[in-house]
Amino acid sequence: MTTTTLSPSRPCPGAAHGPLLPVVGAGTRVPLAHGGEIPYANLDNAASAPALTAVADRVAQVLPHYASVHRGAGYLSRVSTALFEQARAQVGAFLGAGPDDVVVFTRSTTDALDLLSRAVPAGARVLVADVEHHANLLPWQRSARTTVVRGGADAGETADLLEAELATGRYALLAVAGASNVTGEVLPLRRLARAAHAAGARIAVDGAQLLPHRRVDLGRDGIDWIALSGHKLYAPFGAGALVGRRDWLDAAEPYLAGGGATLDVGHDAVRWASGPDRHEAGSPNVVGAVALAEACATLAALPAGALEAHEAALRERLVTGLGVLDGVHVVRPHPEDAVGVVTFTVPGHPASAVAAYLSAEHGVGVRDGRFCAHRFADALGLAEGGLRASTGVGTGSDEVDRLLAAVAQFVTTGPALEYGTTGGHWGPLTDARPAPESFLPSPGGGRG
Repeated sequence: MTTTTLSPSRPCPGAAHGPLLPVVGAGTRVPLAHGGEIPYANLDNAASAPALTAVADRVAQVLPHYASVHRGAGYLSRVSTALFEQARAQVGAFLGAGPDDVVVFTRSTTDALDLLSRAVPAGARVLVADVEHHANLLPWQRSARTTVVRGGADAGETADLLEAELATGRYALLAVAGASNVTGEVLPLRRLARAAHAAGARIAVDGAQLLPHRRVDLGRDGIDWIALSGHKLYAPFGAGALVGRRDWLDAAEPYLAGGGATLDVGHDAVRWASGPDRHEAGSPNVVGAVALAEACATLAALPAGALEAHEAALRERLVTGLGVLDGVHVVRPHPEDAVGVVTFTVPGHPASAVAAYLSAEHGVGVRDGRFCAHRFADALGLAEGGLRASTGVGTGSDEVDRLLAAVAQFVTTGPALEYGTTGGHWGPLTDARPAPESFLPSPGGGRG
């Protein structure tokens, strides 16, 4: 392979692409270990995406009207209740929920899938693949009723294996991720939904990585439940949702026992509510729900195909730029269908050390490790960890080019600073950056 050196003055070939939507924090400057500052290049969107500007504006608009939700007689309480229930309807509409479906607000995808796992009828069997994020593996794996199949060489082969296992007719539920958080590969959800239903099973989708990039319609796609996280969907205010069929949820024990989930509490018995109230005990996260709904509405308003075209261009730029560098290995660079997630390694160098270098010397943020998908990462040869670059609606080609130039420098001339581990974490041995906890002013207004 011919070595190609990329630099800020020689970016990856191809047309430049700007951000698709404005996000909070764009242009925020971060310190470099050798002094000075640079705008942050956020290529860790798959872990937590920044808030859309529209979301932050909506939150600022709503906060002065925030009050108690449900059962409050005050006018602002009624306003907050209306906002909360409007958010529920907006999230349902974004996902194509039907009139008989339910939208349960949760903290995250993990929370939503744990809730669903406790609603599976007694004795029912669940099917899942080992390529899943822990959020869609561990809630099921802890049950003896679950079968975990080994994933295939690509998403299509994994779908083949799941379909073959479904055909045995032993399962009540298939749980799959819409898109891999390691490779970005998208599973053929409509095909799997048809296979599940033909075998008498239902299908639940972990939508955490898919929904920021692709539209899903429960009715059109044949999906029974989908789980999502606001912090992946440009609404990082601690809200998620489980959306789909109500029958298993209405029959299940309440996820939490507490106020708001009951119709009546006596000395010896409790009458539990049905619908979303049954699993939303306690005061709800109104601001998070409103933020999530606004993010859904903003993404839904994009022109058809704009999101897919944006991510495809950036992903191709990443894969092409990394692929021409000697000493860099891209994991599954050309899947049949994928979102903007690219994982790579620099063989001979710990992923954590490379990630620390990208941050310290170039102001680039990526994720390193096994991405809470240990079984899949190990199968891909990433037992020692990899590096994941992930794009979003706020990403532009200039950020991708900075990553590519930084990696090119690493594999050609090496880091400018010396690196080592302290407390198990990699970093430059000489670091002029302030401690992270003191970077922002303290709550009292002064530097921490």
